Amino acid sequence: MAGTAAVLEDSSLLSRLDRALVPLERLFALLSGLAVFSLMFLAAYSVGGRKFFNMPLSGYVDYIEAAMPLIAFMGVSYVQREGGHIRMDIVISALKGRAMWLFELISVLLILALILALIWGSWSHFDRSFDMSKPLWSRDSSIDIGLPIWPSKLLVPVAFSVLALRLVLQAWGYARAFILGLENPVAVPLILTVAEQARLEAEQLEGSD
Repeated sequence: MAGTAAVLEDSSLLSRLDRALVPLERLFALLSGLAVFSLMFLAAYSVGGRKFFNMPLSGYVDYIEAAMPLIAFMGVSYVQREGGHIRMDIVISALKGRAMWLFELISVLLILALILALIWGSWSHFDRSFDMSKPLWSRDSSIDIGLPIWPSKLLVPVAFSVLALRLVLQAWGYARAFILGLENPVAVPLILTVAEQARLEAEQLEGSD
């Protein structure tokens, strides 16, 4: 299914940096999807073991807790690039030209400030958990089977750092569009009309035949 936004590309430095970050974002999104897929199998294994053998999967809740950062955070930068997050498209589509780019720039800068604070906080949370002098380098562990928690805690600042890079590029793109008065800037999600979305979906269907 086609998305509601498109990202344009050209030969500029900004666009090259945008494209350079995409493979990492796609890898993180893939890991997030694989984590969801794995939990489906774990759930089926646990339910089947409980029903037929009275032996549910030991540590099932621990595995879910360990996978939560993968599921919740690893794909956020990719979704941010594609404009897939919840947005006020009705408000934004009513703005035109520099007013729209200024609104987008302020929004991205506010998000970036929040993410930088979350990176600092989540790294501190990881740092309190990680200790190389402890067994499995961990000061804390899961309740049931004793999984070390620091790897899951580390994923949060890592994922948010990639998102911060994406937000910096988008802020650059929106600032450039605002200053130069560009109509279709690169490296930022541009809202598609309903007709454009329908056309892209039709092209995808034709390509899959």
